[in-house]
Amino acid sequence: MGEKLGMIGLGKMGIALSKEFIAEGHEMIGYDIDEGRMKMLEDLGGSRAASAKDIAEQCGITFSILLKEAHIEENTFGPNGIAKAGKQGLIHVEMSTMKPAFQAGMAKRLAAEGIVMLDAPISGSHPRVASRQISMMIGGEKAAFDRVLPILDPITSSVVLMGENGKGATMKIVTNLFVNSCTALIAEMLLTGQRAGLSNEAMMECLMASTVKGTMLENTAPRLFSRDWEARGAVEIFVKDMGLAIDLAKENGVELAVVPAAREMFKRAEAAGWGKDDATRVLEVYEGKD
Repeated sequence: MGEKLGMIGLGKMGIALSKEFIAEGHEMIGYDIDEGRMKMLEDLGGSRAASAKDIAEQCGITFSILLKEAHIEENTFGPNGIAKAGKQGLIHVEMSTMKPAFQAGMAKRLAAEGIVMLDAPISGSHPRVASRQISMMIGGEKAAFDRVLPILDPITSSVVLMGENGKGATMKIVTNLFVNSCTALIAEMLLTGQRAGLSNEAMMECLMASTVKGTMLENTAPRLFSRDWEARGAVEIFVKDMGLAIDLAKENGVELAVVPAAREMFKRAEAAGWGKDDATRVLEVYEGKD
């Protein structure tokens, strides 16, 4: 039997997740400031709420996936945020990618309101939601984790409890450190091969038979070859997430070298006006088109 779930933030990932929850028989109630996104949820069979507070009043489990700390703050503790619903025992699953300290602080503040929070960022872009190939890394209380696991497990390839609040966010930043930097490295590799006279087909045949073979190459190379800049993971998000990785490393006494260098290339792409495009557009920075 499905449950009544709330989704705060109906961007590409929020809509994609809502669609899968609905397919599993859950009733979805969503909120977004974009009227078009609310209509998309209704077209999927969900219903709209007037605010995050409205969602919390109706649901026992709420989800949030937003871009900026200010957006999270507003929808959590603002006049129409979930905390204002006064819903004791509410479980809030915060899926936004933010600093571990921010997530841990949010959880502590919500606990004072009788709300249990899990930080549960996602690895995998929104197209992978439909194939249920995303993974989730979660920080928070085991009891709350056990409560939401039956809801998350059917739509993911992996859900792992990493430890206390903030540890899910930590694991996401560590994961992104690799994904973001590899996107730049793959662009460098393939462009260098092209400029040296190698064909795309020959390169891929060799690379897919070598130790380079893997999900990153398989997902990234076709977009670079086709110059498909429709955003799966946007340039501006890569810039933000790589900044989080640099900060996390510094806080723990690690001086990163590769990530800052790669981030500069994505910052150039953002400065060129490509912030909303797919991060693979960094290729055009390497080509000097920025």
